[in-house]
Amino acid sequence: MHIVVVGLSHKTAPVEIREKLAVPESRMGEALTRLCSYQGVREGVLLSTCNRVEVYAVVDEIESGYGGIQDFLADAHLSLSSEQLTPHIYWHQGDRAISHLFRVASSLDSMIVGESQILGQIKEAFEVALTHKTTGIILNKVMKKAISVAKRVRTETRIAEMAVSVSYAAVELAKKIFSDLSEKTVLLVGAGEMAKLAARHFIASGVRHVRVTTRNPQHALELANRFGGTPVAFEEFREDMAAADIVLVSTGAAHYLVGEDDVQRSIRQRMNRPMFLIDISVPRNIDPAVRHVDNAFLFDIDDLKTRVEHNRGERLNEAEKAERMVLDEVGIVRQWLQSLEVTPTIVALRSRVDDIKRAELDKTLGRLANLSSQERELVEALASSIVNKLIHNTMVTLKAEVNSSDGAAFVEAARRFFSLSDPALPDINEPASSGSEACHTSQTDIQDIEEATPRRASKMPDQ
Repeated sequence: MHIVVVGLSHKTAPVEIREKLAVPESRMGEALTRLCSYQGVREGVLLSTCNRVEVYAVVDEIESGYGGIQDFLADAHLSLSSEQLTPHIYWHQGDRAISHLFRVASSLDSMIVGESQILGQIKEAFEVALTHKTTGIILNKVMKKAISVAKRVRTETRIAEMAVSVSYAAVELAKKIFSDLSEKTVLLVGAGEMAKLAARHFIASGVRHVRVTTRNPQHALELANRFGGTPVAFEEFREDMAAADIVLVSTGAAHYLVGEDDVQRSIRQRMNRPMFLIDISVPRNIDPAVRHVDNAFLFDIDDLKTRVEHNRGERLNEAEKAERMVLDEVGIVRQWLQSLEVTPTIVALRSRVDDIKRAELDKTLGRLANLSSQERELVEALASSIVNKLIHNTMVTLKAEVNSSDGAAFVEAARRFFSLSDPALPDINEPASSGSEACHTSQTDIQDIEEATPRRASKMPDQ
């Protein structure tokens, strides 16, 4: 069996393609059941976000598995054929598939490296697959490990600590001036998208008092209601600035709306308490001379972008640390999978030689009817001793080499030497019933296999 991922993302496909393949939450269960109906697909998880649509699966054969999953994606939207999807799709198997999942969960493959939303989306995708019973022993372990790796990356690196959007950079700077934002008042001048986004970031950071003004009183009222704030008449906002600790200006005006005198007057009324002014308008709406006013801290769009670029570089440095973590964790999963592969081979080998021993004993003892019970036991013990000695070195070697780079070759050699049937975990992955149970692994089967797995594999946590 093989772990594969087939999908497309913001890196390979335009939004026009991605949106056609997106699976709404209401149809996710049906989609997962359909995925597992394709020949050779044993387990499946479907991740559908605005930036990517990916299928993580366990398949019997790589090529047919790829083909089935690509057909599944094409079937999701009848206007798209597999041929139309091919230029936008990527395929990974084995270590590369596991590494890709870990990188996605850790936001190393995101449009904004370090963003936190993707981990929640992966958790939701896994939970839906569990609900619809389309995962088994392998994807259960690998998905849990992906979540664990993502948590480790966020804990042990600073990949998510530095702002990489202009709106959030403004909030970061405000925190440096006012360590506690909970009692601060924000005045929004204008209702641009970045201003709205910054307001949401401010509120998320503890701001509880928001005042809003725009040239259109209705827009100001609507925006104030959205943020639980207070509308301010546009003609009066300069006089109202004294009540604001943070002033964020974002309008389409072609001239300065806030001058040096306006800010000086506000600072006097504030008894020289500091005021933080953010101008994200182009052209600028706050006179740069405001920088000369004591206790007034002015930042424009270029200041914020400089900070964003610096932070983006810092995140990339942290991403390098995260990449090394991913590499280490993939190695742990590889060891576990190799252990899982050797277990049924050992079981099949023992079953094979025991069947041969029993058949030969039955044939021989049938011809020696005059033997006493003690003599029969001696013959059976002799047969068992010969069989055990013959396979002992093979068993020891398989267990010793399971985690080596040649582990798979030793397993394959044992299968051929002893004419073993394909030990692809048939008892674990055979469908228990039709429909949504198609990819389900029973808990009893999972426990049986995990107990038979060599102890070295137990290093892999299930967090």
